[in-house]
Amino acid sequence: MATTWTSAFGRGCGWLLDHIVHGLSLTRISPNVLTFIGLIINVAAAFFFGNAHLDNAGRMFFYAGLVIIGAGLFDMVDGRVARQTNQVTVFGAFFDSVIDRYSDVVLFFGLIVYYARINHFRYVVLVAFVMVTSLMVSYTRARAEALIGSCKVGFMERPERIVLIILGALFNHWGVMAPVLWVLAVLSTITVINRISYTYSKTKHMAPVS
Repeated sequence: MATTWTSAFGRGCGWLLDHIVHGLSLTRISPNVLTFIGLIINVAAAFFFGNAHLDNAGRMFFYAGLVIIGAGLFDMVDGRVARQTNQVTVFGAFFDSVIDRYSDVVLFFGLIVYYARINHFRYVVLVAFVMVTSLMVSYTRARAEALIGSCKVGFMERPERIVLIILGALFNHWGVMAPVLWVLAVLSTITVINRISYTYSKTKHMAPVS
């Protein structure tokens, strides 16, 4: 029965997503515009994080979580709209990657503001560390793939980060965001180390680039 419900839910989500993509495709909107709208929505989520304080943090974080889900919708449809409307470009892929990095940073910046306002210096440092390691997860892959073609090793990719942040935000009433940040710090660091090790193993016999 669980498999049946899971399959039905997946089909329902796919049906809804297909209709959203079809509707957006009819407008001939640029996929790059959709990508940028996703960033603006994440800025709104960061605003909720940054304006939270101790007595309303659960509610404000919950709003932020809902907003991040909305931003994720744009993240899912921009590429599909590009393919359906034949607007796939090399620049579009580049732009999407750049905007994703800004979206990551702005969410963590909102959390830094929150923890600074409530004088939790340890978590200010922790969020800053998570922000750096999250960027390094993306950078190590991009730099490695410029040398060896593919470097998809490691677990903590952007979708996993976003899901964890959403869970932390939605359930922060029970203090979930704090352990989520520790999980992100550890797994992102492991992913970076894994990618460095993998790239070393693939390049140690290669001739140096002149």
